[in-house]
Amino acid sequence: MSRKPTARPPRSAVITPEGESRLREEYQRLWSVERPKVGLLNIGVEEVKGLEEVREAGRILREARPPFLDYTGFVEGDAIGQGVVDVVVTDGFTGNVALKAAEGTARQIEQYLRGAMAQSIWSKLGYLLARRAFRSVAAKIDPRKANGGVFLGLNGIVIKSHGHTDPEGFANAVDIGYDMVRQSLLEKIRRTLMLNQSEAPRLAGGTVS
Repeated sequence: MSRKPTARPPRSAVITPEGESRLREEYQRLWSVERPKVGLLNIGVEEVKGLEEVREAGRILREARPPFLDYTGFVEGDAIGQGVVDVVVTDGFTGNVALKAAEGTARQIEQYLRGAMAQSIWSKLGYLLARRAFRSVAAKIDPRKANGGVFLGLNGIVIKSHGHTDPEGFANAVDIGYDMVRQSLLEKIRRTLMLNQSEAPRLAGGTVS
């Protein structure tokens, strides 16, 4: 989806929020998403709330107005599953907590439903009548279906899988990597950045390897 947080390298040695935004923008565009709605995960939607790094990233995105994405501002945790935005951007630590909380909630709901359906003959009969609907809901909230996070900014394809997933989850992560190779995603990102190389050094603020 706990892992110990590691110390971050100096800002000058990593890609800046502007560079990250550029890579995400290109990644989404190449997956045929027209101007995806993007939000930054924060403790509130007000611009004065949150960590300094999050507020600064929000300011940069507001002022940059990237042409390939629709930055909507800050979003709170409850918006992740509501479809308010297409992409929720967060730092690794907060994102890890949010994802595992969502996975745990999904499993808890599944356990509650199983217990309720087994309480009586009538509830069991009700399950049999509605099992297609239950299976459809279970498939939508199954974290294995969305297993695999893409590492951008590298000279290769790296997909990070959840350590506790099963073979189906690993297969879905492999599928993501396969689609990236099939669509020549890295080459398309590289080509786009080269076309804008006069602007890229300012956005990257460091080296992207």
